[in-house]
Amino acid sequence: MITAILEKLTLYWAYPFVRYALIVGVLIALCSSLLGVTLVLKRFSFIGDGLSHVAFGAMAIAAVLQITSEMPLVMAITIISAVLLLRTGQNAKIRGDAAIAMISVGALAIGYLLMNIFSSSSNLSGDVCSTLFGSTSILTLSLAEVWLSVGMSVLVVAVFILFYNKIFAVTFDESFAKATGINTGCYNLLIAVVVAVIIVLAMNLVGSLLISALVIFPALSAMRMFKSFRSVTVCAAVLSVFCALLGILVSILAGTPVGSTIVAVHIGAFGLSWMTGRALEGVRK
Repeated sequence: MITAILEKLTLYWAYPFVRYALIVGVLIALCSSLLGVTLVLKRFSFIGDGLSHVAFGAMAIAAVLQITSEMPLVMAITIISAVLLLRTGQNAKIRGDAAIAMISVGALAIGYLLMNIFSSSSNLSGDVCSTLFGSTSILTLSLAEVWLSVGMSVLVVAVFILFYNKIFAVTFDESFAKATGINTGCYNLLIAVVVAVIIVLAMNLVGSLLISALVIFPALSAMRMFKSFRSVTVCAAVLSVFCALLGILVSILAGTPVGSTIVAVHIGAFGLSWMTGRALEGVRK
């Protein structure tokens, strides 16, 4: 059976669209896991969920305007929303969780409303479902889209590495970081913008409703086994890349939805990491 699976994988590897999907999937998984640890520790995990709904609304606008290359518009709207979300969340009258709920639900409703009113598709429910839960569009990526994803992913990783110490400080003690002269507002804004870029890149992979899983699960799984920020970040990155790779391969072989399969693998990995963490705690005692 293993031989048959390997032969099938070798056959699929000959097709460029499979290689493109694996490359983009791995890069998105890597980027989302890096910022995921910071968002979980700052108790701002659902910013990914909120921005993913904004991206859905932006995609609806692009569809209504019949824009063929929708990614630049979607990315611009999502980044602007990330900035607004950060500013609104700092408002004493509207706290972070309320701001996320307000923006995400509003964008989701407006997007679906626009797709209904100005629908040009004969299968509206199918389009909405594929946008929300992911589709096979990850297997129809063009070379230009792959290079765009590679470029944006390299930029995200470079930003994280260059500003690692500042991000670490802002994550653990924002008040102390501000007292030491770090412009915490600037770095919070940088984190929000980077997360917005990751959300847009991940739309084709897992769909807007499942993006939060790529951000949250690797970080939570790594935290079950490690304690230091660096160890958790490295473990989350490795785990996220492995789960994305395995999920895409299983999806191709079994014909299951790409996004849902990746999330299912993440759930399994979280269960294993939880048991490993409990075992390690027993050994330490």
